[in-house]
Amino acid sequence: MSNRKRTAALVTVAALAGSVVWTAAPVATAQVVDVNYACKTPIGDKSAVSPIDIKGVKSGSGYRITMSWQKGVSSSPVELGKGSMNPSATITLGGADSGTVAVTGPANQAAIPENTPIKINDLSGTYTPRKSGKVTFTAGTLTIKALGTTTTCTPANSPGPSLTLDVTAAGGTGGTGGSASGGSGGSGGAALPQTGPEDSAVALGTLGGTVLLLGAAGTLWLTRRNQLR
Repeated sequence: MSNRKRTAALVTVAALAGSVVWTAAPVATAQVVDVNYACKTPIGDKSAVSPIDIKGVKSGSGYRITMSWQKGVSSSPVELGKGSMNPSATITLGGADSGTVAVTGPANQAAIPENTPIKINDLSGTYTPRKSGKVTFTAGTLTIKALGTTTTCTPANSPGPSLTLDVTAAGGTGGTGGSASGGSGGSGGAALPQTGPEDSAVALGTLGGTVLLLGAAGTLWLTRRNQLR
């Protein structure tokens, strides 16, 4: 093979390597979404907008889903003492899967003054995919129980998904929807790889390294072949 042809072949290998790296699809995307909650409270209707963040962490054959509120929602006309407010919520699944994920968390760890927006602690639950593909996670109904009363808040602005995961169902595709259960909230337990934008970057980096190694192997093969000839 002439030097000119060998150079052209190496350029082609490098171009293909770059193409594969940049076109690889991420395994997850996440974004903070503003949710306009319409709340039915014991003293009348209230509303509040809170940015919602949903994260997924791979755990065994499923995912640990955590839902976070960046601003308080609703309020109470009286002070809520420590441990008197218990929140829970649902996350609506879309895309390749359907159903809801129930997320729960601890009661308030400090007293909440009267007429103050109620800050919700992080809520978590477990999602086990029964179908393979891209699954979206969107904020659903928030329920607040306090002092023997129940406040229900539902999204009024049709918010978009806060998280999209590319999942693989155990045993292949099929089934009737994701299996979900609530958790105790918080961030306890062993650290697990997060399925979000950072995880996607790592995956792309690994793929890029693999492709570049293949390119280098191709270069050595071409050089060796030319020497033998």
